[in-house]
Amino acid sequence: MIIGCGIDLVEVNRIKKIAERWGDSFISKVFTSGEKIYCEKRNNKYQSYAGKFAAKEAFLKALGLGLRGVSWREIEIENNEFGQPIIRTNGKLKIAVLEKGITKCFLTISHAQDYAIAEVILEALSDK
Repeated sequence: MIIGCGIDLVEVNRIKKIAERWGDSFISKVFTSGEKIYCEKRNNKYQSYAGKFAAKEAFLKALGLGLRGVSWREIEIENNEFGQPIIRTNGKLKIAVLEKGITKCFLTISHAQDYAIAEVILEALSDK
């Protein structure tokens, strides 16, 4: 049963401007070290940062919790062995996922030159 759906669209230039203004304090606040390593290796790192940011926002929307009392870094966007993006949670968000009975999280991310978009669908065995 689908229990949540979220989508988010991010302007790549917005992420670039914030990162250039606040530097590593912004990157370290929002992204895990693994995400940072991944993005910094990309040809257009800001496009990758924007995609991961959109995925985090879409995940929070699907959960219906927002960012209240949790950290951006409690959500990690990784890629499996086939390159498919996946979401890992830790801390309070991991507990929230368990409490909601979420059994599967579907994530897709797409980029264009100026935008990144992500959609998340959450599935559970039953509606809690």
